[in-house]
Amino acid sequence: MSQRIARVNELLKREISSCIEKNFEFPDVLVTIHDVDTAADLKAAKVYLGVIGSQMQTEEVLMKLEKKRGFIQNTVMKRVVLRNTPQLSFHADDSVERGVRVLDILDEIGDVDLPEGS
Repeated sequence: MSQRIARVNELLKREISSCIEKNFEFPDVLVTIHDVDTAADLKAAKVYLGVIGSQMQTEEVLMKLEKKRGFIQNTVMKRVVLRNTPQLSFHADDSVERGVRVLDILDEIGDVDLPEGS
């Protein structure tokens, strides 16, 4: 990935996060932007979100953001000037939850008593 795309990804991540924080409410759910992956031609960008809540709440958050995608794009692009306005698409990212599960499993393994002489 080029240095320019990495900077664009970070800038979009920050601005999309700010837009969602200011303009959307998700009761009983924590929504965070984990990453943005912009295509080299700047015509598309995948936005990966972390949602702390149930699977149904995650789907509701994704549907709400997809429905308001045009509003989010317009708001972000007023602050980020690029040659092409990337078409945003929102995707759930469960990497944090998977990481927590792995840590829990490692804790369980660490709590198991090994036989003497091992």
